[in-house]
Amino acid sequence: MKVAGRIESLPPYLFAELDRKLAEKRAQGVDVISLGVGDPDLPTPEHIVGALRDAVGDAATHRYPSYYGAPAFREAVAGFYRRRFGVELDPDTEVMALIGSKEGIGHIAFAFVDPGDEALIPDPGYPVYGVSTQLAGGSPVSLPMPAERGFLPDLSAAAVSGRTKMLWLNFPSNPTAAVASLSTLEEAVAFSREHGLLLCHDAAYSEITFDGYVAPSVLQVPGAKDVAIEFGSLSKSYNMTGWRIGWVVGSAEAIRALGVVKTNLDSGQFTAVQRAAVAALTGPQGHLDELRAIYQKRRDRVVETLNGLCWELEPPKGSIYVWLPTAGGRTSTEMTDLLLNEAGVFVAPGSGYGAGGEGYVRVSLTVADDRLEEAMDRIARVLG
Repeated sequence: MKVAGRIESLPPYLFAELDRKLAEKRAQGVDVISLGVGDPDLPTPEHIVGALRDAVGDAATHRYPSYYGAPAFREAVAGFYRRRFGVELDPDTEVMALIGSKEGIGHIAFAFVDPGDEALIPDPGYPVYGVSTQLAGGSPVSLPMPAERGFLPDLSAAAVSGRTKMLWLNFPSNPTAAVASLSTLEEAVAFSREHGLLLCHDAAYSEITFDGYVAPSVLQVPGAKDVAIEFGSLSKSYNMTGWRIGWVVGSAEAIRALGVVKTNLDSGQFTAVQRAAVAALTGPQGHLDELRAIYQKRRDRVVETLNGLCWELEPPKGSIYVWLPTAGGRTSTEMTDLLLNEAGVFVAPGSGYGAGGEGYVRVSLTVADDRLEEAMDRIARVLG
């Protein structure tokens, strides 16, 4: 049996490899504290869980869902954009449900990238942007996000060719925790319009922000819907990573094209989960302030510990990560292995997020406060 060449050419998925390494260490009896994966430790708000319980009991939810998302879900997303960003969306043509935003991020390349085409991929950035491009037969082209620019792109230096079809951005960023102003997104919209690109903005962390910073939507840019789509998720802001529910909004033509791919490959998200998502988007939002306060406290503890050692970190204003330069000239993998083997603390190597991530590790804030405190104490003992 011979697998397809497109599979053989792909690197192992970063987080699958991290899970394997972590499992091996724990099998040896090591009490490992994992700061490697951005999976919230906090529970889904109870009113959302209750909405799911009620929906599961309704036999009408047991049948095939709409391919494009239940009307109530699409209207709830449109309502969220109206309240949060002042953006008007047509729920019928400019909003579509996803089985988690990662699913749509993975599928969109099949709608826009032909073999030999290219996509501009943030470097460092979330690995799925490049992998999905490769699976579609295209070539990911590095879009450097240099530290000296605050991990923002220099689009004037982007390597655009006649085969470039897409531009990916992600703010607040995974893994760098960089945040962008609306002017950065305005520049990206203008650039995409000039070069005939589809601009894909991954906004999964838009509601996890600190110190007065409020993340913009790319759709706030006038005319953005002509060239842009935005991916959103309930995973981080509502602690719903396991529920697998998200959305894509923006360009009606891009959403129509993605819908062609999806209707041929999946049958939509369970209607009961969509009803719970409606409860999330339209119900009480008080947990968001609590969530931000918890992550900010954790962020501050991590930054305080590391700055007390050998770093000079600025506290990030968004996401659930701290992006940490390695110590002592170590590579990303060497730093990861040192912390795992000597401190029993697991972090993600920056090299897994592209060549631009070499020399960094990503620290996730998604562990209970007492475990995070213990992790910081262990790191201080090893590196102090």
